[in-house]
Amino acid sequence: MTFKALMATKSDDKIETNLIDMEESDLMPGDVSVAIDYSTVNYKDALALSGRLGIIAQFPLIPGIDFAGVVEASSHPGIAVGDRVVANSWGLSQTHHGGYAQKARLSGDWLVKIPTPLTTKDAMAIGTAGYTAMLSVLALEHGGITPDHGDILVTGANGGVGSIAIALLSGLGYRVVASTGRLDEAGYLRELGAAEIIDRGTLSELGAPISSERWAGAVDSVGSHTLVNVLAQTKYRGVVTACGLAQGMDLPGTVLPFILRNVTLAGIDSVNAPQEVRIEAWSRLARDLDLNKLARTTQTIGLAAIPDVATRMFSGQVQGRTVVDVNA
Repeated sequence: MTFKALMATKSDDKIETNLIDMEESDLMPGDVSVAIDYSTVNYKDALALSGRLGIIAQFPLIPGIDFAGVVEASSHPGIAVGDRVVANSWGLSQTHHGGYAQKARLSGDWLVKIPTPLTTKDAMAIGTAGYTAMLSVLALEHGGITPDHGDILVTGANGGVGSIAIALLSGLGYRVVASTGRLDEAGYLRELGAAEIIDRGTLSELGAPISSERWAGAVDSVGSHTLVNVLAQTKYRGVVTACGLAQGMDLPGTVLPFILRNVTLAGIDSVNAPQEVRIEAWSRLARDLDLNKLARTTQTIGLAAIPDVATRMFSGQVQGRTVVDVNA
């Protein structure tokens, strides 16, 4: 039986994608087969399709680091036919066929059952970006940061991680400051729960190694000078989570925030997070995320539109989350 898939190939160091008909027998090994309902376009997907950072490690390969769907066949303990499941990262879109297809076969160890009341579409409106945002919230809580400690800064606020982080944090009672380069979209950020909007330009250039204390914690998806300036302005015993590199992967700063203010820099890895952490994150998303706010962040496209959306991400033209209906 054939199904639709977006296949990535590489020629002369250039990655190309084509919508093809694929045989189920050509899927990679695994103990669970899934009929995919939805996937999504994360910043990492855009990096993969562009060839930046060499995310796709073998070709040809179906990209897409996420998918959600219904189990069609399983020999994996704890995963049964009919289960609604979500997959985030692991080897998807790197060494294993990913979510930009109507079918998937993979290890059941990579799957999490979707908790009620989330649908498969909700799971991909959240996607790795939203799951990463939840991991960041858990890190802030682990560091003892509660709403009464002060403001929480969210950088890259209009992006996927930023949008979901704002919705989550505001719903949990935190006062959220959103940093963005798109001030004309401040209304969108306020709808998600941001109490204050600042221009990302105030953080994106070389700054002082230590500055006036402004926020109790931060969720940063930008990196480079932005992250350094965020650390320099974090309050004593504050926590900053690092989960992205939109500005760059460098960290051109000093140790002063760490040794003078006891600031914690918490790294967030969504790719290889252990299963118990994933289950906790998805359970908290089902409990704490306002689904009306989630819907406000989301647009839906088909498989053929993925390359265009990925390209527009690099120029800051994509707001919030993009869900891919693989059956559209």
